Formats: sequence, structure tokens, C-alpha cells
Amino acid sequence: MQISKYNASGNDFVIFHAFKEIDRSELAVRLCDRQKGIGADGLIVLLPHDEYDFKWQFYNSDGSVAEMCGNGTRACAHYAYTNGLADEKMDFLTLSGVITSSVDGNIVETVLSDPKKMSEPFEEEGHLWYFYDTGVPHLVTFIDDLDRFDLKLASKMRYARNANVNFASIKKNTLHVRTYERGVEGETLACGTGMAASFYSANQSGKLGDFVEVYPASQERLELRLEHGRLYFKGKVSKVFDTIVDVV
Repeated sequence: MQISKYNASGNDFVIFHAFKEIDRSELAVRLCDRQKGIGADGLIVLLPHDEYDFKWQFYNSDGSVAEMCGNGTRACAHYAYTNGLADEKMDFLTLSGVITSSVDGNIVETVLSDPKKMSEPFEEEGHLWYFYDTGVPHLVTFIDDLDRFDLKLASKMRYARNANVNFASIKKNTLHVRTYERGVEGETLACGTGMAASFYSANQSGKLGDFVEVYPASQERLELRLEHGRLYFKGKVSKVFDTIVDVV
């Protein structure tokens, strides 16, 4: 079958569209394997839907299902528009609800899921943590130097709270984020919902206003803004290649 490889701010995805909804967790593991497969952080499958432009299946690289992926929404929106599956502005269904994305060349903006507070801020392991769900649950802590990103601590907090873990730093009104992601079980070059959770945590605690430039580990520039309680996430998307794979 034909698949596309996409990159969105350092998050990479294998994407294709199909007509039948089946369990593709094993296929996700095979295709996302960086030694024996295509190599990606996740697999996205676009499926027909009666009410919306399409629905998606999203799998992490370990085959687990994720409710949402911010960078994934931008990548699949570009794929859908490029392949004639949707117009420039589209609505599609994820497990966390309906997502709206808009495509303008290689720039894609997504309106993310409404943020939900999972708990009040709390102290643990010498850090103050904020806990929000921006499509999937995210822990956020703010530090001065992101070189102090602690992978061991991030892994510990991930399993303690069953959440992705973000270390964030604010420099001259720009936001810098490093993220440990569930399903990948390590740091990724970018996480859209993690950047959104970090921005929202900073906004709600008075550290940032309603707009920010944000830089993940890939150092690609993105934008996040808060408008009428909704999070808007904008940045470049690139198609890496198309190819034919044997899935038998």
C-alpha cells in the first residue's frame, strides 16, 4: 500500500487513508520501527466519517492508542488536503473530540481540545508541577535551564501519574519545552499537546500572556495563542516522502 512520511516540528508520522476500521496496533509497531520499518513517532490512519471530513486512528510507535496528538493533527490535515480528502479548513474526529485544522501552504493551524485541569499545582521530587489535559494528560514543570532536563525523573513521573512530562523554560517571552512522551517512552523532538499544556500552565499562572512563540527540542518555531478559552497551535509541516510498503 502507499504511505506518506510526514514531519511536524520534529514529530514524525506515517500516514495513509483507508476505508475499513480495524486494529492496526501491530502495523503501527512495524511501520514505526526505526531500524526495520519506516521509522516514526506514530501512525495515523484517516477513515471516512458521515458527519465530519474524516476520523482518525492514532497509534504511538509502541502500538498503543492515543486520544490526541497536536503535531499529528497538523500533519494529517496537510495530508488530507493534499490528497483531496478535505478542503483547506476541515473538521475531523479524534478520541478526544472534534478537531478543526486550517491549511495554508505548508503552515497548518489546529484548534486543540479544550484544556482541562487535572489537579491543583503540587510539589513532588523537588519540582512544582502543573497538570493539564490538552487532549492527553501532561505534567509541566518550569526550570531555568533546559539542559537540566531529567529523563529519569520524567520517566518516574510519567508512570506515577500516567501522563506525558514536560520541562519548560521561559526566555524573553518565548517558551522552550522538552517532552517525555508516553507510547514512545522517551524524549521526542516535539510534542504539540505538551507545548500547549506548557503554554496554558504558564498563562494560567501569570507567567505568559495569550500569545507565545514556542520552541521544542527540534528548535523549530511554532505559535500558540489562547482565544476565548481555546488553544490555537500553528507551525510548519513537511511531507518527507511517499512510498509503497508491503504489509503482508
